[in-house]
Amino acid sequence: MPRCKADPSIERVEADAFKFPLGVYPVEEMTPKAGYASFFEPADGGEDAEAATEWEEWPDRYVFDIVVSAERVEPLCRMLFSLMPGRVYPILDVLGQDAYREIDPYISYDLIGLDRFLDDVREYRDLFYEDGMVGFGAMSEDPFMYVFVDEHKIVTVRVQPELKERVEKILAAFDCEENPEPAGADSAAHEHRGVLLSDRSADGMRFDEIVEILKDEWRLLLNVDAEQNLDESGKDLGVTPWRLVIRFDPDDRSLASYVEVALAAPNLREAEEAGIDAAARLLGDVDPDTHQPSIVGSDRLSREQLTDLLKSAASKRRSRAKRPAAKASKGEDVSIDPPPSETEPLKAGQLWLARIIT
Repeated sequence: MPRCKADPSIERVEADAFKFPLGVYPVEEMTPKAGYASFFEPADGGEDAEAATEWEEWPDRYVFDIVVSAERVEPLCRMLFSLMPGRVYPILDVLGQDAYREIDPYISYDLIGLDRFLDDVREYRDLFYEDGMVGFGAMSEDPFMYVFVDEHKIVTVRVQPELKERVEKILAAFDCEENPEPAGADSAAHEHRGVLLSDRSADGMRFDEIVEILKDEWRLLLNVDAEQNLDESGKDLGVTPWRLVIRFDPDDRSLASYVEVALAAPNLREAEEAGIDAAARLLGDVDPDTHQPSIVGSDRLSREQLTDLLKSAASKRRSRAKRPAAKASKGEDVSIDPPPSETEPLKAGQLWLARIIT
């Protein structure tokens, strides 16, 4: 049995013979329109310039926004990815848990072999092509090409002018015609859902587990400004609560250690640095120089979410304390601040939680 498999009990939504992905579907009447819109973008970085700040300015390019029925997304993408060179920069979007950002955008600044990328896409195909909580893709610089399947399973392609005709031939092979207004699930009120069987049973791999593997395999970094703390509208949030999950990988390939930390910080960089320091002190026998730390998750919390997290952690501590054979935690010497009140100003460096979770 594949370790990544969609739940077979989930019914697919269809309209006018158009099949929607299992993980995203309209909740109001709509008429889906297959096809593609195409337009030219000059060499100015385009709408997604933020995703390319580490590279040179994107060249003149043609853009294709493509909507096809769910059963055609994977074969179409296989053909599109075949146009890319042998090494690419993978991209991953995850509908995450951050209180002030809907999507966690990850990108690799290291070239990864296309065959390795495609092997992972095949292994986790039900996640990539059916799950409504994730988008993925890849880009290359020479030739310039960008292929991205978003969380609605709508495909966006950007190519330098020399590749335009080749993309059009692939679309023609799929009987995908030009349409100025193609319409998928995102053109109406719609819902997103996770579809993996492993999120509903003990079989297979969980969503979070696969994302963690992909972040390691593809060398992905969270593509946000680590020196600022902004919401999606650009508002500066100042110091906010953060929840981090940090993994320490020992050199001898023994089991990794995971630590959950809740703290206050004014930006991602300071949150991660403080989190790694607190986690290393909690574990006691871990040296960050020999046990490589990895940030598994780094989410900002609302005050309400922070309160719920600390209450849950306190409840688990009380439950463990009732067990006569329970051992003392390695981290009893880690200084923990009391939970803040609803109106208390937060101060960078406050640490409310540090616990080993595996």
